[in-house]
Amino acid sequence: MPDTTKSISYPTTQTVNQVDDYHGTKVSDPYRWLEDVDSQETKAWVEAQNQVTFDYLNQIPARSQIKQRLTQLWDYEKFSIPFKEGDRYFYFKNDGLQNQSVLYTLTSLDSEPKVLLDPNKLSEDGTVALAGIAISENGKLMAYGLSTSGSDWQEWKVRDVETQEDISDHINWIKFSGASWTKDNQGFFYSRYDQPNEATKLEDINYFQKLYYHKIGTPQSEDVLIYHRPDQKEWGFNGGVTEDGRYLIISVWQGTDPKNLVFYKDLADANSQVIELISDFEASYSFIDNDGSVFLFQTDLDAARGRAIAIDINNRQKENWREIIPQATETLESIGILNNQLLADYLKDARSQIKIFNLNGEFVREVTLPGIGSAGGFGGKRWDTETFYSFTSFTTPATIYRYDMTTGESTVFRQPQVDFNPEDYETKQVFYSSKDGTQVPMFITHKKGLQLNGNNPTYLYGYGGFNVSLTPSFSVGVIVWMEMGGVYAVPNLRGGGEYGEEWHQAGTKLNKQNVFDDFIAAAEWLIANNYTSPAKLAISGGSNGGLLVGACMTQRPDLFAAALPAVGVMDMLRFHKFTIGWAWTSDYGSPDHPEEFQALYAYSPLHNLKPGTSYPATLITTADHDDRVVPAHSFKFAAALQEAHKGEQPVLIRIETKAGHGAGKPTAKIIEEIADKWAFLVSILDITVGA
Repeated sequence: MPDTTKSISYPTTQTVNQVDDYHGTKVSDPYRWLEDVDSQETKAWVEAQNQVTFDYLNQIPARSQIKQRLTQLWDYEKFSIPFKEGDRYFYFKNDGLQNQSVLYTLTSLDSEPKVLLDPNKLSEDGTVALAGIAISENGKLMAYGLSTSGSDWQEWKVRDVETQEDISDHINWIKFSGASWTKDNQGFFYSRYDQPNEATKLEDINYFQKLYYHKIGTPQSEDVLIYHRPDQKEWGFNGGVTEDGRYLIISVWQGTDPKNLVFYKDLADANSQVIELISDFEASYSFIDNDGSVFLFQTDLDAARGRAIAIDINNRQKENWREIIPQATETLESIGILNNQLLADYLKDARSQIKIFNLNGEFVREVTLPGIGSAGGFGGKRWDTETFYSFTSFTTPATIYRYDMTTGESTVFRQPQVDFNPEDYETKQVFYSSKDGTQVPMFITHKKGLQLNGNNPTYLYGYGGFNVSLTPSFSVGVIVWMEMGGVYAVPNLRGGGEYGEEWHQAGTKLNKQNVFDDFIAAAEWLIANNYTSPAKLAISGGSNGGLLVGACMTQRPDLFAAALPAVGVMDMLRFHKFTIGWAWTSDYGSPDHPEEFQALYAYSPLHNLKPGTSYPATLITTADHDDRVVPAHSFKFAAALQEAHKGEQPVLIRIETKAGHGAGKPTAKIIEEIADKWAFLVSILDITVGA
């Protein structure tokens, strides 16, 4: 083992005598003081921890070479999927190493693009990011949201598309909301919270979201309150205007549970009331489009993998609902209407499959994709005959295609050029048995000709929660990892959305241990099939995936050489007390409920560290401005891990400053972080980096 693992002196972390009583179980919380991220004591602790971590990372000889290769590979043009409003197209492009992608507009696909908004000019260090855009139907105005240092809090402004100048409109305290314009282009709907306490806004809990209408040219104080529910503090509202401009569709969400309600308001009548169309949280409903009073929805009601139904709002009783597209073997991800046809995006074993149906639900054709991977996009208006989509895989950077809905032909619109040969790599999908016999799919990607000698450094990445599907995607970081001889493995754990709502529910609340069992079984399969060994195996995940890594390294410290939990939920007894954490109880359960407390306490990473245990080498990553998963989770886990750990391997925390949960993070910071992670693994897994 390299000398870099020897004799690290960790900062001393003071403890406090804090004991809480959970349904008769006494639980100590000696690092509670680290929850105050703005205190001088916490700031000093952060500085001391970063000093130790960066001293360690900076002495790894391969780090500069890894960073150089990452920077070289990252420097390629990246394009988003174009979309059209009015007589204009819009798309994002990054020249290569720009911290933030730039928004362009053009009047035809072969005309000269003009810069509409360059977020790189909003701050010197790239930490102000564009968080959302909404273009008016005539293509003349753009509402856009800005996030600072990765915060979920956003302020929204309005820009004249022709002049590229902002007009006077300025809206604050938006969170978890986009904007939707009225058909007359005079204003838009959005959701916001009441103004928070400035000093504690990054930790305070978020309740009582309200839906407003903002008329262009007026101050926010005059915005019209469309809907709120003082009796339902957890409800949030997404307001969207139908393509015909007639209705405002209000999707009511509660936490992260995919189940939602649907209300609507008739915009043709200024005095119309909000009508409750679907008033039980029994399933998920996603509005597709309407034919007059007939609303089309994608739903998992009585169909765990999804289907399409029609509801006539003048005859809304459930017995009158009509099924348009029945549930399939594959999982239905989304549906849109283009060329007056239904275009459905399915997942077949976690890879994309696109099918077209007529409005009666009769199959027309399948869209031929370039290979096994992930396709996204296919946006547009009801009568559009062209659309655009992106296709990517583990070895294919996102290529943008134009699709002709009439002929069924795909043509390349933008194809990035990356300095590597995709033909040098291969991806396979395997299925393995979890602890209870459930078959779980896993993608494995590596250089062709890999020897199955049990000695390959392997990076096992997972998530497993909140109905999120992990599909093939391209990462420069992963390419650099595989260039160094690494194997990249991604299992599709329960808790995700790969096989519909039943698969999701099988990894929630009292079933959450299934997720960890699935991940551990993936590691054991890779070892049993001679891809790797415990001495060469690293695990990683972010957010809910950080919890996954924390739980698995505490349950099976013998199975992994290294663990990289990023912005993880580590304290399962207090997660619901900060910002939007209460919303995660739909997946995790609540420590306020005795039975769910027992399940949470049994796997909570912070509470399952055992003194005197030799844990895997660990590099915890978080950010001081994360207001999604507050950094106290990682702070407390790092302090407790350093106290409990009795092995030779380093257990470190890397705390990014002026950054949040990950959204909008500038390119320069991303490259630095990946370089640190790979350098850490090169050191721990004893990888030789070629000249």
